[in-house]
Amino acid sequence: MLAALCLLPSVQAADPQSTQIEELTWTEVRDRVAAGSTTLLLPIGGTEQNGPHMVLGKHNVRVRLLATEIARRLGNALVAPVVAYVPEGSIHPAAGHMRFAGTISISEATFEALLESSARSFKQHGFREIVLLGDHGGYQRNMEHVAAKLNREWAKDPACRVHALLDYYRVTQNAYVASLRGRGFSDQEIGSHAGLADTSLALALDKSLVRSDVLASPSVAARNSGVEGDPRRSSAELGQAGVQQIIQISVAAIQAFTHQPR
Repeated sequence: MLAALCLLPSVQAADPQSTQIEELTWTEVRDRVAAGSTTLLLPIGGTEQNGPHMVLGKHNVRVRLLATEIARRLGNALVAPVVAYVPEGSIHPAAGHMRFAGTISISEATFEALLESSARSFKQHGFREIVLLGDHGGYQRNMEHVAAKLNREWAKDPACRVHALLDYYRVTQNAYVASLRGRGFSDQEIGSHAGLADTSLALALDKSLVRSDVLASPSVAARNSGVEGDPRRSSAELGQAGVQQIIQISVAAIQAFTHQPR
């Protein structure tokens, strides 16, 4: 048994300078907030099919990495644990992504209640700006609902505000797509889900999210594969353009609204 335990990978000590709340102690969070880290990024992903070539947790990994870099550039932000359970459509009868094994869906009411309770928790701990970062297009309006509701409620006590950062997702649908078109890729190839754009973003952030052998298969974009687009020419280099656009636009937007008068 002792020999078997020796084979286990060593666990590194958590970094007290990490931006990830789940990697900090409660006293470290308290002290960071007191020192001025009063912006909280709440990354929202989703667990859904992403074609036969990309893992179900793509959104979760992607939004955590992007939120981490956004927080680093802001310098006064911490990052909450990723929300991995989101609305993905009807469970029974199965619709949309729920037609594919492994997808998890919750109701919109449950999702909004989860975001609302999370925001109330962070307000209680002294955060002054709570930013919802949604990596998935299907729940952007739910983020807006939650932000509007809480901001109305807290209007007479504006110690904390909630922001649904729609620009984080919008850039992947406009500026990033425009840059790919400018490089000669068609809309059919770029796609709207698990196509060239989506897959390239994943490759740029963590290549282990993509099964390279499946990606090279001619059948990867076949009908009923879960892919909308054609990911076969995807690359990390193409994805880097989108990564930088997301980070730069998100940082600028957060800096703009955090300097608005209360």
